[in-house]
Amino acid sequence: MTLTQLRYLVAIADSGLNITLAAERVHATQPGLSKQLKQLEDELGFQLFTRKGRSLEAIAPAGERVLMHARRILEEASNIRAYAANERGQHSGRLVLATTHTQARFVLPEVIAAVKREFPQVSVHLQAAADGEVLEQLARGEADLAVISTAGGEPEGGVAVPLFRWRRVVLVPLTHPLAKLDRAPTLAELAAHPLISYESSTKPESSLHRTFAAAGLEPQLAMTARDADLIKTYVRAGLGVGVLAEMAVGVRDTDLKALPAPDALPECITWAVIPRARVLREYALALMHGIAPQLDRRDLRRVLEGNLEPRWPQAPAWRELSQPITT
Repeated sequence: MTLTQLRYLVAIADSGLNITLAAERVHATQPGLSKQLKQLEDELGFQLFTRKGRSLEAIAPAGERVLMHARRILEEASNIRAYAANERGQHSGRLVLATTHTQARFVLPEVIAAVKREFPQVSVHLQAAADGEVLEQLARGEADLAVISTAGGEPEGGVAVPLFRWRRVVLVPLTHPLAKLDRAPTLAELAAHPLISYESSTKPESSLHRTFAAAGLEPQLAMTARDADLIKTYVRAGLGVGVLAEMAVGVRDTDLKALPAPDALPECITWAVIPRARVLREYALALMHGIAPQLDRRDLRRVLEGNLEPRWPQAPAWRELSQPITT
């Protein structure tokens, strides 16, 4: 039994039993992957998958148990490599970050640029996705860490580290009736207009829906999008009033007016989520510190290694960060 065979097994499971896709993900040939799977099954003495003809149909019950242990073994092997590289002071490799489009576009560019300057031999791979998909990527082992926001409790799926707090803004064209306000619109005033916001706003459990419902109101969601730039595009097109993250509005948006969102809409927190017991490379810690300067890299490492209870400092508000991430 080899780590390669276990890695191929996990790749097959995570590719929906699609051998071709699994082979692409692990940079192997399809015949080579199938051969390694057969050798592993021969050694174990039972089939890991049920088959229909030459195709894999499902993961066998015994295969589920093997798969669970295989994931643990591969994770620990990765931890050993990361620990050894940190001890050697070897700062080359790849950092895979799962995050939302808003974080990728408006929060991370200068931070990643700083990480690249400090660690020029590191390649950074961003996997931008919708809120619900980010933690799924982390759970499947497709990312080293995730950066995601919530308006409620801390996200699940690993060690959650609070990075910064932010609020939403209301965005309208300069000719829109709400543009005449010099204050935050009320929920009732927002409810009178079609709204454009993030995809997550369509869910009944979203903070937007819950806030309006608590006031006895129903938001008119005219359109949703994953990307804040798309929200702004359709605000400009006159399709509705934008409700989006404050980080997404910048000095180039002079043709639009940004108003504070109603106080009833809760503050959001952006978190880093790291798989438990994960040994992070030094450049991953540098990225987290770059987003949230209040974090101590040594404390981060000790918490992730299980040697310190997490007592994170108060996450600053976006506008209070000592070193602004965007201009």
